[in-house]
Amino acid sequence: MSLYLPIADLSLDIWLLLGIGTAVGFVSGLLGIGGGFLMTPLLILVGIPPAVAVSTGALPILASSLSGALAQYRRGTVDVTLGLVLIAGGLIGAWIGVDTVAGLRRLGQFDVTVSLAYVTLLGLIASLMLIENLTILRQRRRLPPSKPRPKSQHVFLHRLPLKMRFRASKLYISALPPLVIGAFVGFLMAALGFGGGLIVVPALIYLLRVPASIAVGTSLFQATFVSAATAMLHAAVNHTVDAPLAAVLVAGVVAGAQLGSSAGPQFKGWQLRVLLAVLVLLVAVRTGYDLFIEPAEHFSVQSLMRGVQ
Repeated sequence: MSLYLPIADLSLDIWLLLGIGTAVGFVSGLLGIGGGFLMTPLLILVGIPPAVAVSTGALPILASSLSGALAQYRRGTVDVTLGLVLIAGGLIGAWIGVDTVAGLRRLGQFDVTVSLAYVTLLGLIASLMLIENLTILRQRRRLPPSKPRPKSQHVFLHRLPLKMRFRASKLYISALPPLVIGAFVGFLMAALGFGGGLIVVPALIYLLRVPASIAVGTSLFQATFVSAATAMLHAAVNHTVDAPLAAVLVAGVVAGAQLGSSAGPQFKGWQLRVLLAVLVLLVAVRTGYDLFIEPAEHFSVQSLMRGVQ
């Protein structure tokens, strides 16, 4: 059964779109991440224009993040104060990202920019994750358990002004680092449809020393508001949010997330980390393949004359 997508200006099988949403939701529920890094490339792969894929993908991220954030809030693992600082930065970054998309579309360079950015960003993240996972596995096999290393104090970060107390995270640090992290992730979400969980959580844990459980909950809290703002900005500025497409994807994501959450306890932590790294690497390779292979059509013709009767 085909569904016409008015903004994307094409018809696609509704079961295919539901399958994409369910797959992304399953991965999101299984690994505890937003899934935006997977949603946008899959939509582009089935023929959705990149600008529509990026902007419409913010709504499924909103659905999955909201569900996860509510669950984390009930468990007491959301640092609301830290989340508000991240949201403030995210809104700034989202506005810049939406404006960047508009500029690149006017220049006709948005499609290739998205592909290059995904190949570079996902390839780097996957490589670092695989190296870290392999290092941990080798240490467990060859070396006896060692005492945990003392956490570095990040002297530079502690000297920054505008200090705030984040009680849930038990931190008293400058608000500038989380503001910058939020802005960077907001930009990625608006410009690339990248959910940001792959960046926010490690940044909070390793740079700011936020406890892991608090980092995950706070990341979902931030993603909920920033993804909503991103979708509204894209709809108002670029007019690229496809409502029927978003509705089908949200339905699939919600169903898939429930399945993924149920399957998560069946895996060990290191297995999930390796699975995530491999999945990210596969998405990067597939995106790069489409970018560098010779296209079937070498030229496209488009009328540049407007207002001519």
